[in-house]
Amino acid sequence: MITAEMVKELREKTGAGLMDCKRVLSDSSGDMEKAIDLLRQKGLATAAKKSARSASEGLIGSYIHMDKIGVMVEVNCETDFVARTDDFRGLVKDIAMHIAAANPAYVSREDVPGEVIGREKDIYRAQVANKPPQVVEKILEGKLEKFYTDTCLLDQVFIKDPAGKQKIKDLITEKIAKLGENIVFRRFARFQLGEKSTCES
Repeated sequence: MITAEMVKELREKTGAGLMDCKRVLSDSSGDMEKAIDLLRQKGLATAAKKSARSASEGLIGSYIHMDKIGVMVEVNCETDFVARTDDFRGLVKDIAMHIAAANPAYVSREDVPGEVIGREKDIYRAQVANKPPQVVEKILEGKLEKFYTDTCLLDQVFIKDPAGKQKIKDLITEKIAKLGENIVFRRFARFQLGEKSTCES
């Protein structure tokens, strides 16, 4: 049986996407070394190594929905050559479209202010005040994880994923593996008639 812990370990070792890790673990009957070899053969295990490289090129992309919602994003890569490819341009457009639909508040969980996390925890603790102490922390952890997936772009499930499992950070990791360069989502601004929110890392 392929467990969530096995998938997490493989992702941490290789930087490959969630669905790719699940697939190769299944194909290798849970053998971690074989799974890593399969990812390497597919070129998906190189993404983690590329993440440390500088990314100063890229694109400013935009998406307008029904003249009511507008999104601008900055996504960086290493070279102007990759920035001009259809794959990279498609990634930028897809993320802008996702932001228009999903309305994230932050780029990543690291961007969430400590006071916001503290306030959320206080609310969660009040909700489970009648639970046994030994289960409260696990419940808080689960609720906080749900908060991140609701409000942080990189942790949100990509709106165009039919399976409803691929996160934005997985989408970016797959493009890193395919295009052979580090890709960094830098910032976004989302405008909606009557309100405005801007977010950058």
